Amino acid sequence: MGTGRLYAAVAAGGFRRYATYRTATAAGVFTNTVFGLILAYTYIALWDERPHLGGYDQAQALTYVWIGQALLMTLAIGGGGFEDELMERIRTGDIAIDLYRPADLQLWWLAGDLGRALFQLLGRGVIPMVFGAFFFELALPADPLRWAAALVAVFLAMLVSFAIRYLVTLTAFWLLDGAGVTNMAWITGMFCSGMVLPLNAFPGALGEVVRALPWASLLQAPADALMGRAGLPATYAFQGAWAVALLAAGRLLQSVATRRVVVQGG
Repeated sequence: MGTGRLYAAVAAGGFRRYATYRTATAAGVFTNTVFGLILAYTYIALWDERPHLGGYDQAQALTYVWIGQALLMTLAIGGGGFEDELMERIRTGDIAIDLYRPADLQLWWLAGDLGRALFQLLGRGVIPMVFGAFFFELALPADPLRWAAALVAVFLAMLVSFAIRYLVTLTAFWLLDGAGVTNMAWITGMFCSGMVLPLNAFPGALGEVVRALPWASLLQAPADALMGRAGLPATYAFQGAWAVALLAAGRLLQSVATRRVVVQGG
């Protein structure tokens, strides 16, 4: 099997793996829809008091809410990706088996995570988005090219999201129990990605800082790409630069971590 076909098969396996959990997917769709409703009415109240907060009108703010619910599990911003599984393999020493595979460790997990992300986008992202568009006035484009451009931004967001979580996961080589680091990463991701409030609404120096961090690639960038509020070349360049930098950092940290692997119990 060629290298490209190998990783394509891993990605397809990741998609099929999550597609088998139909009940969990249905529960997730319900949860995302409920949280979307809560945030939507919160945003309505906030934008009634502060019209054009962050440069958004109310329709754009509501669109942002439902894009967030579509991407929450797609990008595993609050967990639900490969992190726990890989950390457990590091803790038990099973990672030694992975290192003997005729495949690159980082690309193997990236391929599997992309398959998972694609399923979550289709399985848990589409229905809440359709629900939001049906019950609220959203600023969704009619131009299919705008949707295609937004999907490119979503793909780049997947790469950045994986790269961040891969770096966090590799800390288990030194900590063994990475639960604390993972929880800190989830909290940081929820805040700095704009999942709670659009990053455009953050004031002053805080806003400048969070909009320059890699988490801005996850939600803010795809949302602005879909709503036409940001130049696509600049958005792609920002996301791509963070993806390359973080993936390279992950490869460097992986090289350091795997120089000596201790298998638990022997």
